[in-house]
Amino acid sequence: MSISASTRGAGQGRLAGKTAVIMGASDERSMGYATARRFRAEGANVIIAARRQEAIEALAHRIGARAVPCDIVNEDSLSALAQVALDDFGRLDCAVNYAGIEVQSSILDITAEELRRSSDVHFVGTALFIKHMARAMAQGGSILTASSLTVLAQAPGHAAYAGAKGGADIVVRVAANELGEKGIRVNSIAPGFTKSAMTEAYFEMEAIRRAFLKEMPLGRFPTVEDIAEVALWLSSDEAFVTGQCIDVTAGQALRRVPLASEFA
Repeated sequence: MSISASTRGAGQGRLAGKTAVIMGASDERSMGYATARRFRAEGANVIIAARRQEAIEALAHRIGARAVPCDIVNEDSLSALAQVALDDFGRLDCAVNYAGIEVQSSILDITAEELRRSSDVHFVGTALFIKHMARAMAQGGSILTASSLTVLAQAPGHAAYAGAKGGADIVVRVAANELGEKGIRVNSIAPGFTKSAMTEAYFEMEAIRRAFLKEMPLGRFPTVEDIAEVALWLSSDEAFVTGQCIDVTAGQALRRVPLASEFA
């Protein structure tokens, strides 16, 4: 396997000796892949997972990681993913879930199918991810999942998406309470409007970029690398933190999400 020049040796770095599973890393533009690169650079053994086997195998090869196909809505698949960490590396210390789908519909038009689809991935999938990763963490560890700006600053059209993500944030708090005695920390990260594989098309529209940037006190968009840095800190031994949703929205959660009428 080839490893990028920035990747440190296995005995160095803030995650040296640790094994990490990163779910939702099948695109080089994604938060998942940015986090996988960052974790490898800090010495972790990394397993990247997603549904698209060919895509994750290619990306894993670039950074010297292990690729495991996994569907977050399939409990057997999640159990098998955790077992790979134990079989290949003897332990699991860090698990990060970025799996997600885009679901937008007004409350007047929303369908039961849209609600179930979002819930299956963002709520049920997250809860089962936490379950199976925690079961494999015999030495304690860190579990992270992606929340959303739309949970912190409600946006029209996001009832299915934000509702499921918000429910998952409650699961995070409950899990943190239950798993603390096992030395397992559970947190979520709420990214702001970040250019990634899921949002890239929106960044092509100047009106949307301008409307969002106006609501960011820090004056620039978050990047996938910003998200990866927060994931690294929360997964390292430096973070004595659990049951929290960490806001990485460039301060936009202090303000508002623009309305579609402002994009004209």
